[in-house]
Amino acid sequence: MAEEAAREVTSLEARIADLEVKLKPALLPHDPLDDRNAIIEIRSGAGGDEAALFAADLFRMYTRFIERAGWTRETMSHSEGTLGGVKEAVFKVSGAGVFGAMRLESGGHRVQRVPATETQGRIHTSAATVAVLPEAEEVDVKIEDKDLRIDVFRSSGPGGQSVNTTDSAVRITHIPTGLVVSQQDQKSQLQNKLKGMEVLRARLLALRVKEAEDARSKMRKSQVGTGDRSDKIRTYNYPQSRVTDHRIGFTTHDLSGVMDGNLWPIIEALKMADVEEQLGE
Repeated sequence: MAEEAAREVTSLEARIADLEVKLKPALLPHDPLDDRNAIIEIRSGAGGDEAALFAADLFRMYTRFIERAGWTRETMSHSEGTLGGVKEAVFKVSGAGVFGAMRLESGGHRVQRVPATETQGRIHTSAATVAVLPEAEEVDVKIEDKDLRIDVFRSSGPGGQSVNTTDSAVRITHIPTGLVVSQQDQKSQLQNKLKGMEVLRARLLALRVKEAEDARSKMRKSQVGTGDRSDKIRTYNYPQSRVTDHRIGFTTHDLSGVMDGNLWPIIEALKMADVEEQLGE
């Protein structure tokens, strides 16, 4: 019996560290924003056509991740680049705990690879930005009509009865902050205005949350959770099949799996680093 008890003690002690890690998030107050749906914006950055192709790859990566998580995606705006790339994609993701899972994806994403347009086999570096915003309700952000300037113009793009024929596209400017939202993917001016206001509320809420975080923490050294789009948070290196998140030094060599939507290992590592940072460890 003593030998059996000793073996059980060894087994149980091995579980202590694992349980302590899992309990850490419970030491922090729950952020109600984590339960919200999210609005995600992907934009191509420096790198021309290759940057637009990389933005399209990120769009597919997040689409696969959303499908695997059992969430739903609704396209709000989609602007194609040349060669099948993406200049800008804005979409809403609905499901349990979406914003809490994806909030740390905000930032600059960088790719290192030989572009399809490269004839000399040289590796290029291109970039795209990702912004993850909590879906905002009207009670979260009060927007006065006097603070808005709304311009209408004709949609541009391929085909469709409402494209290039009527002033259905909408540009909304929030005068106090200078935020501008353009929406043209919907069929009517009213639909575009409603979608544009949804994106504007999300951006204003994200701005308010960031201001509160900055005032409270004076920006964490690791930049985890700030959503600062000027920072290069992650590099996707194709020659080495490597993905590195620079905020926490996390590296995986499963590049193909990540690009196919297997983001949970990175997301869990980021969330744990964020918890430890808030706990002061």
